[in-house]
Amino acid sequence: MIYVITVSLVVLLLCGITIYKVTQVKNEADFLVAGRTLSWPVLVFTLLSSWIGAGSLLAGAENAYKHGFVALWQPLGGWIGLLIIGVIAGRARHFAQFTVPDLLEARYNATARVLATVAIIISYTVIASYQFIGGGDILHLIFPSIERTTGLYIIAGFVIFFTAAAGMASIAYLDLVIGSMVTLTVIVAVPILLARVGGWQTVRAALPPTHFQMVGDYGLGNAIGLALPTMLLLIGNQGMYQKFFSARSESDARKSVVGWIIGTVILETLLVAVAVIASARLHTDRPREIIPLTAKEALPPLLGAILLGGVFAKVISTANNYLFSPATNLIHDVYQRFINPGASERRVLVVSRIVVILLGLFAILQATQFQSVLQASLYAYTVYGAAVTPVVMAVFFWRRTTTQGAVTSILLGTVVTVGWQLGQQYGSPWVKEEIGWLPAVYPALAASIASLIAVSLLTPAPSARKLAKLETA
Repeated sequence: MIYVITVSLVVLLLCGITIYKVTQVKNEADFLVAGRTLSWPVLVFTLLSSWIGAGSLLAGAENAYKHGFVALWQPLGGWIGLLIIGVIAGRARHFAQFTVPDLLEARYNATARVLATVAIIISYTVIASYQFIGGGDILHLIFPSIERTTGLYIIAGFVIFFTAAAGMASIAYLDLVIGSMVTLTVIVAVPILLARVGGWQTVRAALPPTHFQMVGDYGLGNAIGLALPTMLLLIGNQGMYQKFFSARSESDARKSVVGWIIGTVILETLLVAVAVIASARLHTDRPREIIPLTAKEALPPLLGAILLGGVFAKVISTANNYLFSPATNLIHDVYQRFINPGASERRVLVVSRIVVILLGLFAILQATQFQSVLQASLYAYTVYGAAVTPVVMAVFFWRRTTTQGAVTSILLGTVVTVGWQLGQQYGSPWVKEEIGWLPAVYPALAASIASLIAVSLLTPAPSARKLAKLETA
């Protein structure tokens, strides 16, 4: 009963915040970038909550349950990416636009905008889809009478409604509450869980030695293959840039990165530790559920209920973020840019909400295509990381990049990743369960970066006027 009450209170809290924020959405800037009013403490928790969702709570936990602390290679890529983010956060806020494709059209052209939008939609709807899967799993654990598939549809409907209602304003303040609650709960839960399973020596004795080795049973190549997609997604992350565009100032954007780094390292390390420690005592044929299962069966009821409610809220929060972001792209980068440039603020808000609903339905469809949340997360990260991140980084760090090089890079990064995934899905001999002989990130990133450099060097350098457009933004 305590689990039912806790989750019900979480849902009521989410409803209350969203209803309040709906009354404050008056125009496009309010819906897309929260009126550019977010302070750095709010930014820290919205960045933390949007980044740590089912990818960490389910995919990372699934990996930790099966293979141990080698699962830390996946968040390690994000930590490295965060150091790079610290350099460009203030500059991103200085640009003060709405989306990453805004950035790419200003530096390259409209084709780069459209191709990046396609890559973002593919990647982010996959990420939203496995949040729905995770939410359905958690509902089934709390309410066994609700089948996992039914739970998926309930969560999807809930997320679509909240995302369509208030946009970024709702998401940011939901994240502030959720992020702080989950972080504190996990910090308290780890030592209690360790004591309840019998201490560290018991954990070591119950699990294979590879669970505690640097690359475990993965091997170095596959361990790096875990880190790279995460790093590439983070440093080019559309949702992250949108949060920076929502900052009150450049200073707030820069300060938020420091808090984000600290919070992410602590929380992701502890989540992997929870999964590894719990695997010494709990056994399941659904490894992705190990953290919510731990909350229900291995922790004191009140603490477990709070953790389960927090995990549930985290999944919803991340789904909100990754459903909202591609909706922003379709509205701002396609509808307003090419279809109806003169649309009124009211019409843009109405169309925005319709687009959120349609993308939500597309994400539900994709949720039926993946059996493993880990596989889905690596695929989504690689699509974005190979197609979009190299050209975004070139905006900030390589003035010689040309439009032709950028367009070729986005196109090849997307095509190679999707093609590699289809090969895996339909029986490529290179794949062994979730550990592939050659992870997709290697060929996709190689094709993307090689074409970016080669084509840029073979085509005329961008004009000073084109470069100045971005520098004076």
